[in-house]
Amino acid sequence: MTTDHTITTTMTTDHDTQSLLRLMTWLSPAFPVGAFAYSGGLEAAARDCVVTDAGELRQWLETLLGNGSIWNDAVLLAEAWHAHEDQPRLAAVAELATALAGSAERHLEITAQGGAFLEAAAAWPHPVLAMLDQTTPYCVAVGAIAAAHGVPLERTLTAYLHALASQHVSSGIRLSVLGQRQGVTMLAALEPDILDVAACASRSTLDDLGSAAMMADLMAIRHETIHTRLFRS
Repeated sequence: MTTDHTITTTMTTDHDTQSLLRLMTWLSPAFPVGAFAYSGGLEAAARDCVVTDAGELRQWLETLLGNGSIWNDAVLLAEAWHAHEDQPRLAAVAELATALAGSAERHLEITAQGGAFLEAAAAWPHPVLAMLDQTTPYCVAVGAIAAAHGVPLERTLTAYLHALASQHVSSGIRLSVLGQRQGVTMLAALEPDILDVAACASRSTLDDLGSAAMMADLMAIRHETIHTRLFRS
């Protein structure tokens, strides 16, 4: 009895550790999805003095997490996670995620990163890869691949949201909105928001989709008209 329990516990622990390791790899800044090339409209916001310092960047991120594109991404990721064995349902959520892109550059951002993610994730072979193509939005690709490899949903969402927040902070540093130490402090301050949004999104359905971040959407569109820029979006 004790031996069986020990073996089961060890197997569970090994799987949890492997899941954590894969999340760290898939959502690492070094994973080749090209996230460094996109700012999600933040560059336009910085140029138009909508986001000028660390405090305003934090408000920007809190809005995106709770009521903007990042929240919608989290809901869509959760749906893709649940749909990873149902090809029609998975195709439907990919189509919906693409339709929700509010600008040409937003469309480029989510599909280019999604395609790059799937190409790199092929290093971990799984039949789910055949259900996805190179135009699959990033959040859908991450959700489906994580579920296929048995990574828990809430853990996937937490890592995904942290990666997006980190990328926005990195963009802010490159745009001279804040410094590196302020960036670290901001990520620490955003932990409760990330955990709360991950928990809510893990219980969400597509009925919970919705955005009220109008300024962020406008800045994403505004970015398309900037001729000299650091980022592709």
